[in-house]
Amino acid sequence: MYESEDLEMEEKLKLLNKPAVKTIKTIYGDTYDCVDFYKQPAFDHPLLKNHNFHPQMKPTLSRTKQNFSTSSTSQSLRIWLNGKGCPSGTVPIKRITKDDLIRQRHMPPPEDVAFDAQLVGVAIVRIEDSPNNKFAGAQMAASIWNPYVKGQQHSACRLKIKKNSDIIQVGWRAGNTHCFNTLCPGFVLVNTEVPVDKTFKRVSHRGDKISWEDTFSIGRDLVNGNWWLFLEENHIQIGFWPQRIFTDLASFATNVEWGGVVYSPPGEPEPPMGSSFFPVRDTSHDAYCRGITILDDKGETWDIETTVHVDNPNLYRVVDLPHAIPGKFKHFVLYGGPGENA
Repeated sequence: MYESEDLEMEEKLKLLNKPAVKTIKTIYGDTYDCVDFYKQPAFDHPLLKNHNFHPQMKPTLSRTKQNFSTSSTSQSLRIWLNGKGCPSGTVPIKRITKDDLIRQRHMPPPEDVAFDAQLVGVAIVRIEDSPNNKFAGAQMAASIWNPYVKGQQHSACRLKIKKNSDIIQVGWRAGNTHCFNTLCPGFVLVNTEVPVDKTFKRVSHRGDKISWEDTFSIGRDLVNGNWWLFLEENHIQIGFWPQRIFTDLASFATNVEWGGVVYSPPGEPEPPMGSSFFPVRDTSHDAYCRGITILDDKGETWDIETTVHVDNPNLYRVVDLPHAIPGKFKHFVLYGGPGENA
């Protein structure tokens, strides 16, 4: 790295790493700064300079707990070495390093945004995009896996909502390529104990009786238009994307997707997805999303009709099971594949 670039990064780190009221560590060795709510990186966004947000903000919508009892979920509140998160009035922001900034430079944009689609592979189910759709959010419980990736490759499971060029994504990701979470200003944290970029201690393994999973949910506040992020089965409120940072998602979403996505730089083989095997219709062997639902424009939860989309069925596959188990909200999606490691 040239000296001028090094100095530029040092200056950027000073701007990104805000003064800490307290510093805490996770059981994985990650360092988080407890940053005053009003000094968090979100407010570096030019459209959030003049805001009236405060640490006690809550969404006006309510999320009802669904029956997600067949697997174990992560325990976010147990990740801290001392058992506690940040003090009231502060939020946990992961300490940014030079390596983070270097990885940020190589981060691929979302696959919808003008770059070579051959570098991305998806195995998803989706609601076909239509200007008549009005979605106020969506949810999934997803099993957590750690497929092998190297270099700038990544492999992920995500819930994605969009309207035209505006996109919100949430899920888990394997790989070192990221400019997500608080590195990209605009997401306002309100939770003092659960970080938006947590590490999962336990991951699923093929054939295990228990699949380790987490619940991811996005919901639009029908009063002010902010898009809230909820994690875990009891819908812990993490924070929100303010309405004012969007153009198209200032209103409702028109498209929702669930499933796997991989990225590989030019000249490198595509990495594995999910369990690294094609689905065999067995949740003890397959990566999955379950309980997939949407919120309508009145905030009501609905089962949905979905279609399947796979870029390269020789590398990845997806199985859509809208009525896998009798009862409401039992929609399963099984996905995965070996990529070009086969």
